Amino acid sequence: MRIKTKLNLGVGLLFLMIIILSLVSAYSVFLIKQDTENILKSNYNTLEYSRNMIFALDGMKSDSKKTIQNFEENLEKQTRNITEPGEKQATEKLMASFALLEKNNADENLKAQIRQDIFAIMKLNLDAIKQKSDIAKQSAETANLSIAIVGTLCFLIAFNLLVNLPNNIANPIKELTFSIKEIANKNYSERVHFTSHSEFGDLAKSFNTMAQKLEEYHDSNVYKLLFEKKRLETLINNMNDPIIGLDHEGIVLFANDEALKIIGLKSEDAIGKRASELATTNDLIRSLILKETEENSKKQPLKIFANSKESYFEKEILNITITPTGEEKEINIGDVIILRNITLFKELDFAKTNFIATVSHELKTPIASIKLSLQLLENTKTGEMNDDQKQLVESIKDDSQRLLKITGELLNLSQLETGNIQLNIEKSNPSKIADYAVEAVKVQADQKQIQLIIDADENLKDVKADSEKTGWVLINYLSNAIRYSSEKSTILIKLKEENNQIVFQVIDTGKGIEPRYKDKVFDKYFQIPGSPKTGTGLGLAISKEFIEAQNGTVGVESNLGLGSTFWFALKV
Repeated sequence: MRIKTKLNLGVGLLFLMIIILSLVSAYSVFLIKQDTENILKSNYNTLEYSRNMIFALDGMKSDSKKTIQNFEENLEKQTRNITEPGEKQATEKLMASFALLEKNNADENLKAQIRQDIFAIMKLNLDAIKQKSDIAKQSAETANLSIAIVGTLCFLIAFNLLVNLPNNIANPIKELTFSIKEIANKNYSERVHFTSHSEFGDLAKSFNTMAQKLEEYHDSNVYKLLFEKKRLETLINNMNDPIIGLDHEGIVLFANDEALKIIGLKSEDAIGKRASELATTNDLIRSLILKETEENSKKQPLKIFANSKESYFEKEILNITITPTGEEKEINIGDVIILRNITLFKELDFAKTNFIATVSHELKTPIASIKLSLQLLENTKTGEMNDDQKQLVESIKDDSQRLLKITGELLNLSQLETGNIQLNIEKSNPSKIADYAVEAVKVQADQKQIQLIIDADENLKDVKADSEKTGWVLINYLSNAIRYSSEKSTILIKLKEENNQIVFQVIDTGKGIEPRYKDKVFDKYFQIPGSPKTGTGLGLAISKEFIEAQNGTVGVESNLGLGSTFWFALKV
């Protein structure tokens, strides 16, 4: 029988018996109450009336009128309370005798006759009381017997449930718990034997199936685990990138051949040793296990001399976490350090940078010749030009100026990438840098009738900066602001001191920048889609490099349709 069915039957039967016991008890009490009320109403009242009539009869000598009236009232009540057989005849006889007594209240014989009639009525009611009392007693005994029988049945059912039900549920659970502990201790031969067809039987069958599969899995997996371990070791060793694995305590678990080559250690000298101990004698390991402490720190490739040549590697530390079976919280089990070989890309980048620098430098000479030729053409001594020729010369002049700007930006970029940029760091006045930048773009601003306003805090401290490069950055910010601002608008150049730094802000009221492009505006060659292609997309990238080379920071704040605020900060 199923456990659920047993519970339903046992508890349901006990509930039914409790209801029956309650109904029997209530009915029995009702019967006893009814019998008692019947005695009080039918017989006790008659006895009370009879007693009053005897008292009235005895007092007729002193006050005949009052006692007769009292007698008549009680006699009248008695006539309305006739309930027993023979009581009516006795009452009528009493009434006849009382009628004679009213005519002659001094007749003692009549009074004696009346007493006998009253005693006859009282005897009838006393006999009825005894008879009804016996009936009530019998009803009470029957009620006690019924309640006792039903109560005994309830007790037996409850006692049976108390003794058997907990054991029926707890014993299989206890046995199952023991078996689960055995399985957890890798005793996969453990089985549960329940012969019942209850839910526990189904559970035992499923548990035994699971244990059998675990036993098979355990027996077959020892070889597989060893095979997979060898496979992983072979894969890791055949990878071209150096890989080192550490556990959560910093002990080296594995290191492939490429990693052992660059750190200059043998496998037995590294595997199983604590990385922090190896780092005391090996600078490369110390730099590998060093994690970045600043989120915005610029990741520089590692330059490693190995195999008689310089190689460049990009370090990546992967933190490995798992969620243990049966738990919800993740735990850290170690780290994997991967060094990606970027030597080829670095060499290509060097070649590209050198090519750009060479081409940009070579282009300056012909561009200078073109500008000189344009100046000669514009000289009236060379000859007069018509309007179409003047327009062509003006167009060539604009293109050559743009080409000269592009080559200048490319040269600056190549200098930054090769590290050949020369900075003249000195005490510089922020207000003078701002005045210089405003003066440089004044003509450009006047063409669009844009007002340039400098808002500088009083008593600003000097900054540690290259004033020429910093001025170039501020000019670049202002040029972009003028380009994207509407005519007759205002551009604010704000200078303020914050956190031991001087912050330069260029605030415009242009169309702003979409949020998805804000993180890309300082990337090389990036131009916001839909904006006029008037440059190379290098201006902001070079500005960022100039400022960061001076240990400063750059950024932008913008909302679409509400303008932009480009800023950079330098230490005082």
